[in-house]
Amino acid sequence: MAKGFNRPAGMGSGGGMMQQIQRLQQQMAEAQEKLAQETVTATAGGGVVKVTMTGDQHCQAVEIDPQLLAEADIEMLQDLVLSAVNLALDKSRELQQQVMGPLAGGLPI
Repeated sequence: MAKGFNRPAGMGSGGGMMQQIQRLQQQMAEAQEKLAQETVTATAGGGVVKVTMTGDQHCQAVEIDPQLLAEADIEMLQDLVLSAVNLALDKSRELQQQVMGPLAGGLPI
């Protein structure tokens, strides 16, 4: 019986697949580093609350317009901060999909 007789078509020695996986791992690591450096910003309440988040979803900054604090409506402030954080997370996830999405197409399945 010849070696590899029962091996599915297109399945070579496996060395090429390992190289492809290693290359993909390197590309993913580079993409993750890029995401950690890039930021997105979201605002709420017409810009009175601003949240900046990295592409790997770490909150970098929360800015609140001092005028909003003078009004002292704590519930409104909490809602605006929550809204801005959630919008920033959504933008961060979109950025992550843009950067990492193409790499998923290179997975050998």
